[in-house]
Amino acid sequence: MTSLDEFICGAPKAELHVHIEGTLEPDLMFALARRNGIDTGYNSADDVRAAYQFGDLQDFLDIYFAAANVLVREQDFYDLAWAYLQKAHAQNVTHTEIMFDPQTHTDRNIAFDTVISGLTRALDDAKAQLGLSTGLIMCFLRHLDEEAAERTLDQGLEHRDKIIAVGLDSSELGHPPEKFARVFARARNEGFLAVAHAGEEGPPANVAASLDILQVRRIDHGVRSIEDPALVQRLVDTATPLTVCPLSNIRLGVFATMAAHPLKRMLAAGLKVTVNSDDPAYFGGYINENFLAVAAALELTQDDVVALIRNGFDAAFLPATEIAALHQSLDAYVASAA
Repeated sequence: MTSLDEFICGAPKAELHVHIEGTLEPDLMFALARRNGIDTGYNSADDVRAAYQFGDLQDFLDIYFAAANVLVREQDFYDLAWAYLQKAHAQNVTHTEIMFDPQTHTDRNIAFDTVISGLTRALDDAKAQLGLSTGLIMCFLRHLDEEAAERTLDQGLEHRDKIIAVGLDSSELGHPPEKFARVFARARNEGFLAVAHAGEEGPPANVAASLDILQVRRIDHGVRSIEDPALVQRLVDTATPLTVCPLSNIRLGVFATMAAHPLKRMLAAGLKVTVNSDDPAYFGGYINENFLAVAAALELTQDDVVALIRNGFDAAFLPATEIAALHQSLDAYVASAA
């Protein structure tokens, strides 16, 4: 019988909450900076790592957006995505839905086509070379206005065959879901699925508003839902998935320690929690490291881990036949590990 750590690392998984810009490792950032003649303001990759001490979400976002300046050419976006996809494959991720923030780049006069062409070329190569199933989620930056999001949606519509959903990310405080009601309604009318960050920095009410106003299919983070019993019951009754990112929650101060993280309580309450890496280059680990951290701190059992993985498969934006195949792969793995 394998140890729980070995079981976690070898298990097939889905990752549903990862920002591709947040996978930019310091070494790749410096390589792209050299290639594009950009001064990062740091002397070395080690200096960048030393700066990864965040008091809150805004501290993180400041360095996150600054680092994105090295992404200029289509090949840069390809290299960024390919590096993540190789890592995900090595950690036995078999399906991943990747978020990208076009406004981070178009506001720097990088063409939308440049961004999405680089990303989708990497996704195509991951399918052909790694057998990795993927999807792309286009996020709106909530600290910008809805008019800017509308322009981004217009650009995304020209590539609707490459994008499975729209999302909402960046600073939650002061930017409630209702600020983006119209653009989400238009996106849904155009056939996109919808997700949104809610209940991370912001209150449980943001989770409810994301469901009621934005009509999202998944809640990204959603950890503060546990503070509202009525909301918990609603999420359980509707089987609404929550894409939880444990290492991110600790690094950004949502919870003081991993032992204080509510993930196990959320799972026990019947919530459809999943485990994901969010911005792994900044928060200390990819999906396996997130699973390992919560398993150790919260004393998860193998059954808990299997439930979390199954939730990830069920929450994927995939046809039922493909979800069933993911479950079958996990069944076979569990049997082999017995």
